[in-house]
Amino acid sequence: MKKFNVLIALYPNMLATSLTLPFEMLNAGYAFAKRHVEHAPKLNLKLLSHSQEPVCAHSGLPFIANAGLTELEQCDLLILPSLWRNPRLVIRQQTALIEKLSQLDPKRCALIGVGTGNCFLAEAKLLDGHPATTHWHYANQFKRDYPLVDLKPEYFITQAEGLYSVASLNALADVIVYILENVYGRECALHVQRNFSHEVRKPYEQQRYLEGMNERHPDELIAQIQFWMKNNLGDESSIADIAQQFDVAQRTLTRRFKEATGLSPNQYRRKLKVQGAQDLLANSNLSINDVAFELGFNHQSQLNKLFDQQLGQSPSEYRALVRKKLFGSDT
Repeated sequence: MKKFNVLIALYPNMLATSLTLPFEMLNAGYAFAKRHVEHAPKLNLKLLSHSQEPVCAHSGLPFIANAGLTELEQCDLLILPSLWRNPRLVIRQQTALIEKLSQLDPKRCALIGVGTGNCFLAEAKLLDGHPATTHWHYANQFKRDYPLVDLKPEYFITQAEGLYSVASLNALADVIVYILENVYGRECALHVQRNFSHEVRKPYEQQRYLEGMNERHPDELIAQIQFWMKNNLGDESSIADIAQQFDVAQRTLTRRFKEATGLSPNQYRRKLKVQGAQDLLANSNLSINDVAFELGFNHQSQLNKLFDQQLGQSPSEYRALVRKKLFGSDT
């Protein structure tokens, strides 16, 4: 059976929650996948350290590793928890881990740095020339210590291929959901998100800074079309009409759009419409039928179908869940 090998690093003064949260979420995802996903890769989740001695988190909780540094060679995902307060002392003590990190290929082994845990990735030179984020309190220190890193402190998530950098526990949870979707599918990701997300969250794609994309990709024409789509969610123009409007052949537009964004124009448009509907359902009293018309649908059933495909729930179910999270049961 294929395995999904995940390691979470242990070191003194780490924040226990940045270890326990992904540990519980990944296990919950695999428990769902075993029941509902055919040929789901077996989750092989271990705690990593250079010794078998107990490692105490900042809270005093002891953790014992069940994997050594050599297991990094077979790792598919490595999580580096955040550190409490100034990370420099612990970083200086972890030379063996940093040396091993410097030998990893993020295209083969994805890495998640959490808060000041990103200092490990920076020390290993893995973040040089790439975007990253960190805990806001240490952003200026991070810039001074790692000038070759493209620090984006205004973002809670950055991604450069297999390098994920997150600034908070909420952002870590969103990345774990994103990874679960890639490994076990969307139903699994939505199941875990519903059970672990205690507030209304924006989709992962809206929160991250993605290296090489956004305004981000170099195709100015496609960026203009993306901007037009975002500001004309209710427009019913076909892709052929949009191509004519921007004086480009439809086949050329479709090819360049896929190259720039990874999605076809219609896929991108549908994603925007779902995001627009989520916003209206959460923040307005429009009926679901009116929300559908606002977004250019001829009938509510079209919105229902799109929601089911993208989110695995109906607009009414989404609104009920969101309103409960936004306002609480006593408002």
